[in-house]
Amino acid sequence: MLHIRDKTQESLKTDAMKKTFPINDPKNAPTRVIEAIKSELRKYVKRERKKNLPEGVDFWDFDCKVGETANHALPLHVAEINSALDHALADEWTSVYFEILAKPGVRTYKTKESSSAQ
Repeated sequence: MLHIRDKTQESLKTDAMKKTFPINDPKNAPTRVIEAIKSELRKYVKRERKKNLPEGVDFWDFDCKVGETANHALPLHVAEINSALDHALADEWTSVYFEILAKPGVRTYKTKESSSAQ
């Protein structure tokens, strides 16, 4: 029998997108392939952000990894996806690996510091 806590943890689990995209395509130029990859990744992130939020969660956050292969993937912020793809194009990678995992995020508010200008 699952406890309430186990049920909420189970409902927060999401599937990760783990995919290797080939950059060298005989039919298309590498710049066109990179633009297609950017488009597919934007669509995925947008689709994940539209999912219903669990109770107590403010937004969907993402853990991302990128590399030439899965073994060489490094973590990056979701906003750095386009620059990572541009880097892959500049370094002439043959393929690029992406891993994007949606996770629940809760906003943290900064406290305002009182400024005394006396």
